[in-house]
Amino acid sequence: MFANPTPFFESVLFRSLGKSVSVDQYLVLGGGSINQAVALTTAEGQFFVKYNKMAPKDMFGLEARGLQTLREAEEIHIPEVIGVDEDFLLLEFIAGRRTKNNYWEDFGQSLARLHQHTHSSFGLDYNNYIGRLEQINDPLEDGIAFFIEKRLKIQAGKAFYEGYLSKTMLRQFDQLYAKLPELIPNEKPALLHGDLWSGNVISNHLGLVALVDPAVYYGLRETELAFTHMFGGFHERFYNAYHETFPLEPGFDNRKDIYNLYPLLVHVNLFGQGYLNGIRRTLDKYCK
Repeated sequence: MFANPTPFFESVLFRSLGKSVSVDQYLVLGGGSINQAVALTTAEGQFFVKYNKMAPKDMFGLEARGLQTLREAEEIHIPEVIGVDEDFLLLEFIAGRRTKNNYWEDFGQSLARLHQHTHSSFGLDYNNYIGRLEQINDPLEDGIAFFIEKRLKIQAGKAFYEGYLSKTMLRQFDQLYAKLPELIPNEKPALLHGDLWSGNVISNHLGLVALVDPAVYYGLRETELAFTHMFGGFHERFYNAYHETFPLEPGFDNRKDIYNLYPLLVHVNLFGQGYLNGIRRTLDKYCK
């Protein structure tokens, strides 16, 4: 993005810290498909910066709000926001170390406690982003209605408009909506990270879990657990610890594919039709 990014990084530090700080070294980090991610080494310590000159003007600010919401729950290590503007987000640098033996158990228990933070309604008092797509969080009192109206319908409509979903698949979605009250439990709103896959899970200086890159809202907690399975899943010890702390209703394994229609639709709208087969299989299973 820059031939020499150091002056930009130093401007980020000045805007965040209110003083001039020289960058001694920077290391470009992998994993981001939308933003650039860099670790900065300075005399003031290490920092993590995400930046994107083409980002929506409110994207980093809304991510900062989500991080703060999760930090206030005090259940899982969430990086501290040090500075934010339209084109960057400066965070505490989390120096990972070898994971402790109880890493997965601690993670499962911590996430279960996070999900016990509840609210009077599903959604959030502001919209945010999942990837670079706007995530609509207009509050609703019914969790299944929220999942349908603010998650599936919006993304399915966009995928249809972009030419990824056929009319047949869109009709199948309509059939599925009518069946959902009988297929998934309507639990209390749970505070969710919102984009919980392995790429957003790291270890901290204690060898325990830290979470990054959220798409926060209050939703059905099973949607979060289902999402963890979408790209291979976490260690079995994580799920056992979660269930022991905050048990799920029986039959979750049979419901995972329904919940994962949302992240699959998001991936179709972000990356194209390569994710359509998973959607098609689930729709065919429930809507012949």
